[in-house]
Amino acid sequence: MMEANNGLVPGSGEPLVTPSPSVSHEEGGSPLFGRHLLYVVILASQLIAATVVSPIVAHVMGPVEFGALATAIALHQMLGVLALVGIDKALVLQRAEDSTGGPSQGLVTVGITISLGVCLLFGVTAPLWRDALGVGDNPALATAVLLWTFPTAAVQVMLALLLTEDRIRPFCLVSVIAAIGGQVGGIALLFTVDDNATTYIWGGVASQFAAMAIAMVATRPKLRGLLAGAVAWKAIRLGIPLALSGMAYFVLEAGDRIIIRRELGAAEVGRYQIAYVVGSVVILLLVFTGYAWSPRFAEVRDKSKRWALAAQSRDSLYRLLIPAILGITLAAPMTLRIVAPPSFQPSSLTVVVFVVALAAFPVAASGATGQLLITLRRGKAVGLVTGAAAVANVVLNLLLVPIIGIVGAAIATLAAYMLLAFVQRRVLPAVPVWRKPPVRLVIGIAAAISVSAASLLLPQSLPWNVAQFAVAVACLPWFLLNLARARRGPSEGRPLAASAFASRRRARIGPRATLRGRR
Repeated sequence: MMEANNGLVPGSGEPLVTPSPSVSHEEGGSPLFGRHLLYVVILASQLIAATVVSPIVAHVMGPVEFGALATAIALHQMLGVLALVGIDKALVLQRAEDSTGGPSQGLVTVGITISLGVCLLFGVTAPLWRDALGVGDNPALATAVLLWTFPTAAVQVMLALLLTEDRIRPFCLVSVIAAIGGQVGGIALLFTVDDNATTYIWGGVASQFAAMAIAMVATRPKLRGLLAGAVAWKAIRLGIPLALSGMAYFVLEAGDRIIIRRELGAAEVGRYQIAYVVGSVVILLLVFTGYAWSPRFAEVRDKSKRWALAAQSRDSLYRLLIPAILGITLAAPMTLRIVAPPSFQPSSLTVVVFVVALAAFPVAASGATGQLLITLRRGKAVGLVTGAAAVANVVLNLLLVPIIGIVGAAIATLAAYMLLAFVQRRVLPAVPVWRKPPVRLVIGIAAAISVSAASLLLPQSLPWNVAQFAVAVACLPWFLLNLARARRGPSEGRPLAASAFASRRRARIGPRATLRGRR
């Protein structure tokens, strides 16, 4: 899964945008819900593909091999964080400072080179870590994961440049090939070669190398970036604490699979993974949203306006999460029976889906405060806070998983995200004042959680499951209405980030193209 990508902003210089009226708190909208959501939709293609493919893979592999795949994905995510060393995040800042884009293109080369070096190092030392990370009995799986990780990390760096430059067409092409191509290729290999995790991952290896080749054509990395020591070191110095934060986030998000495998076996990892896929749909969308918004936060140089934008966007996300949590929980009994075979015991997984889905609320809160901390250049604080949440997650998993099984892993995940949101809020500076969500919104959240929890007590017979699913579908118009409200944004003046975004597009496409667009 793509990790949250917090924006970086230069610490000095003239504002990038013209001051505009303050952002309205009552409307609950945000300029970030306009064109910027197109990037979220593109990034979500991998989520859609995974949702469609997961039941097929689960039925073909079975719980044991599906659990091995989940372990391999977790290992891939961990290695990906180490291979990137935060270069993708630092590149956002570098591109904001560039006048021509040359240094950023050179930084892409640095990122690709570091990713290759890290993967080669892990390949040479594989016998030392395979057993500890749960793939000691399958060296071929470890090799496939390493070959999957290098192009994935390289693509991530180049996508960061395309995102920052608002080049949506190549961004879309590369993202779709990387995400959907791997899923389709993996399924094809499962049916034509062998039905195991290693075979499936080779589909991802092929698609990521293809995406990397296309991304290199689009971004044109400059080899002289390897000689620009000052630019590279500046990016690495910024990226290392964020990479450590990303590593801690990995432990927070996926470390429970390793503990479940050790305590309960691969089959339980497979059961937890299928429930997590269903319950974490909104969490993944929030992660993609943070990634897509990071350059937009980098454009807002006025601190008070950035604070208002972050609080307003958080509230808009909360409003979207209210129907989302209801829909996911109510649809879970039917959805689990569709995506998981009977051997996964889907009826016992609904509570896991509910608890995991609840984590979306603290994820939305921590995403907003995390953006603000990074724009303040407090990457070390973000790393320490995320690290503390990750340690808490591991400790809670070790305590709860042996006692209450995979439900304990879900509870540990929720508690760790709540801790992350709480502590990040506490380390924000006192000025500007961080606005709390409106009381009515808090009441709405509490009511949605209460109704979702009560639905877990309903019988899981076919009539009840169909009725719940129908109510879940009815939540979709509610979600779309809240999304439309968020897209409208504040009524008092032109949105701040949208103004900056439009200015950059006009500078790039020229006045004649702008005039044609107005006509």
